[in-house]
Order: sequence, then C-alpha cells, then structure tokens
Amino acid sequence: MGKLREPLNDMQNCGLPSALEVMGERWSFMILRAAFNGVHHFEEFLGALGIARNILSNRLARLVEHGIMKREPLPDDRRKIEYRLTAKGLDLLPAMLALRQWGEKYGVGVPSNPVLCDARDGIPIAAIGIHAHDGRLLGPLDLEWRDAADVGKTEPEEDTRVRPRLNVL
Repeated sequence: MGKLREPLNDMQNCGLPSALEVMGERWSFMILRAAFNGVHHFEEFLGALGIARNILSNRLARLVEHGIMKREPLPDDRRKIEYRLTAKGLDLLPAMLALRQWGEKYGVGVPSNPVLCDARDGIPIAAIGIHAHDGRLLGPLDLEWRDAADVGKTEPEEDTRVRPRLNVL
C-alpha cells in the first residue's frame, strides 16, 4: 500500500490544476484578500488595489463565472452592484491564510501587522497545518498516497521495509 505515488500525468483527477486555472494569478488572490477585508464595490476594489480597470473587470467576471464571488444589486439602487464571496469563495480562506503565512516566513520575512486573531480571545491564529482525522498535526513524513480501496486499512505487521514518503504536490 505504501508504494503508491500520485499519478503526476493525470490532470483530470487532480484538484490542483483546476484550482490554479481559476486562482493561479496574483490579482485573483488580491481581489479575494480585499473581499475578505470587506471590500464589495468595483470602485472600492480599484482604489484599494491600484489595479487597472480592465484587469479588475476581467478578474471579477472570472471569479463570478467560477462561483467564487457573486454579483448582487443593491436593494436601494439596483444599478449599483456588490461583489460578495460565496460559500465556495469563503472556503478559500484556509488556502489564502496558508499562502500568506508562507509569504511572511519566506518572502517578506516578518509577521504581518495587523495580526489575524481569534475573535473570541484575541489570540493570534496558529500556523495553518495539515491535520489527521483525530486532530494530530502531520508533517510530510507522516503522509502517503493510498488507492481509494485501501483507505482506512492498516498495513500488515510483517511489512517492515522503509518506504518513500509523500511528495504532497
């Protein structure tokens, strides 16, 4: 069971290429960052990001097309449109935070200010990690690919060979 590798040439069954197709460029992430910070209007995005109008229009349309954001007319003036994150867009928060933390560690080299904290107790959030079904924090050496038919099975005790571990992406 431990010898299985992810088929790297199988792009159809891997979520990474499809995610990168939608999100794989800087402005999409910066628009999402602004949306997570309460920006909702086209002109607000323009001012906050310093992005060209045509690029913003294109990226917003793409995010809407892929169901990450939705366009909503304002109830008091239906000519004005708000862009809101959908549930699909909100689900990108852990990935966004993981990339941000990685950038702080290896890119800019300093923690961000302001600091993202738990609203309940005001304590900074922990580093985003990979967790087992029981909550244990896992590292790269704790992971392996398994065929779907073998998920949940334990290895036979007589299998004592050292096996290569996972290259996660």
